[in-house]
This record gives sequence, C-alpha cells and structure tokens, in this order.
Amino acid sequence: MAQGGTQFDWRADGTFFGNSGNSEILAADLGVTVHVEKSMRFFGVDGTITGKVTVLCDRCLEELELPVDTGFKLSVKFGEGAETADAGDREIVMIPEGSQELDLSQFVYDYTCISLPMRRVHPEGECNPEALKYLSTEESAGDAPSAGSPFAALKDILK
Repeated sequence: MAQGGTQFDWRADGTFFGNSGNSEILAADLGVTVHVEKSMRFFGVDGTITGKVTVLCDRCLEELELPVDTGFKLSVKFGEGAETADAGDREIVMIPEGSQELDLSQFVYDYTCISLPMRRVHPEGECNPEALKYLSTEESAGDAPSAGSPFAALKDILK
C-alpha cells in the first residue's frame, strides 16, 4: 500500500457467522467499512460495522432482529510474533515482519458479538403468545397449587 489512506467496503452475512462457528447469530446483513491509513511505522485501521443480525429471543425462542452499530480501531505494527495489546482507544496488533495481509474477520466477528445485548428479548407484547403460555404458569398468591403441580405436596408444609 502506498502512503496515505485507503477505504475497503464489504458485506458480512449469515454465512460469515456460520463459518466462524457461531450458533447464536442465525442471519446477518452487515456492512463493514474499513479505512486504512498507512504511515512509516504502522497502519491505522478504523472499522465500522452497521446493519442487523437475527438471533433467538431468550424468552420465546422465536427469531429476533437486532440492530448493530459498532466499530473498532487498530494500530497494526510489524514485529516479532503475533500479539494483541490495548493502548487507549486503539487495540495494538503486532504482525510478523514481511506479512502481506491482515485478516480482519476475527475483529468483525468479535466486535459484532460484543455489541449485542446480554439479554435478547422482543419488546413487550411482541413475543410468541403460544410460547408465553408455557412460561406464565404462575398462580396468584391466594390460589392453591393445582393437583398436577409439583408444588401441590408442599402447600401445607408451613401449617
């Protein structure tokens, strides 16, 4: 690469995440833009990832589409071994001297996954009502457990 900046754009879909061994992301439609700035001693790599992924809802197990809007900043340096470190707002990546390419797929995968919320559920009222029937087996505080309930034998324990 010549001195200065170069921009790369590509798409990441469900196949990309399937090939990464991710079973949580069922489908994806992500745009990845990477701007590479070459200086004398290192490459600055600034990436943005935007789009949507499809995962299973933690509550009803139906498909749930989530937005993705994240990015990463790397400083790629040449040196012995392949190491990764953190320096402020940039992650420092060391690659062997003489390397001709840098595979960013693991960074796209990792930053997409960590951008997703820990709890992945549909907004209130949008979960599959059939699945919710099985989840809402609560009985009101005054009701005795039904005869088929595993807690029916415990109803008189405190008396």
